[in-house]
Amino acid sequence: MAISSGAERGNANNNNNQGSLQTSGPEFICIGKIHRAHGIKGDVVMDPMTDFPERIRRGKIVYLGDGHLPLTVARVRQKPPLLLVGFKEIEDETQASEFRNTFVYVKASDLPKLPEGEYYFHQLIGLDAVNLNDERVGTLSEILETGANDVYVIRKDDGSEELVPDVPQYIRRIDIKNHIIKIDFPEWI
Repeated sequence: MAISSGAERGNANNNNNQGSLQTSGPEFICIGKIHRAHGIKGDVVMDPMTDFPERIRRGKIVYLGDGHLPLTVARVRQKPPLLLVGFKEIEDETQASEFRNTFVYVKASDLPKLPEGEYYFHQLIGLDAVNLNDERVGTLSEILETGANDVYVIRKDDGSEELVPDVPQYIRRIDIKNHIIKIDFPEWI
């Protein structure tokens, strides 16, 4: 079962690998988006795009925008479902307004290690999908979050797409080291 919009982790069953980060993965991971300035002290309204908004806390270094400008979180307050965030380097509303509609990132290397059998989305996207006979079928191109379980979108080599529920019945093994996801494709495929 994959968790987190855009981001952070997924879960797979029947796996012998640790949930560590890929060395060839992205350098930065998006954890939120700044909507607008809030108040006169330079705070911003941020939409968290992570299952772990509690990690956005005082003293945390985050990176803003495409240039990945490093800023230090000075204060965080809840305004469900949003956060009000202040940065040490931003002193007033004018400075904060410059970051309207800007994405907020953390370094992938700073993400905590996950328990065995759990993965971040960025580790799963792009894996080679193989069937039970180890024949390549395509690539895991997207993870859809649904109420019951996540669904893996497999872009087949012929260009078509297949949807596979992230349940042990179908997802047999995830091997990050060898870049493979082994799937027992449902009969309707």
